[in-house]
Amino acid sequence: MKKIFAALLSASFLLSPIVASQASADDFRRPPVVVQKKVIVEKTVVRPHWKKGYRVNAGERRRFHDVNDYRRYRLAPPPRGYRWVRADNDFLLIGVTSGVISSIIAGR
Repeated sequence: MKKIFAALLSASFLLSPIVASQASADDFRRPPVVVQKKVIVEKTVVRPHWKKGYRVNAGERRRFHDVNDYRRYRLAPPPRGYRWVRADNDFLLIGVTSGVISSIIAGR
């Protein structure tokens, strides 16, 4: 009787990992849960690098700041008909009437 009981007890210890692995395998057989998200990415157009000869339109000119104290930034005095403006961190020499960029100095 003791031998039968010992054999059943040892068999239960040996079979318990197999039963446990079957239970955990059932979790992997379930269909996966799919979560769908709608992501909207808004892109803004930034013109970080200006080009010489580019004509600046009126909408872009509104964003610029006039540089009246050009000596403070160590800029040369603008010729007649031109003015220095600051666009972000760059200094642009723009024709007053035409809006064409004639010189660019990159800021630091």
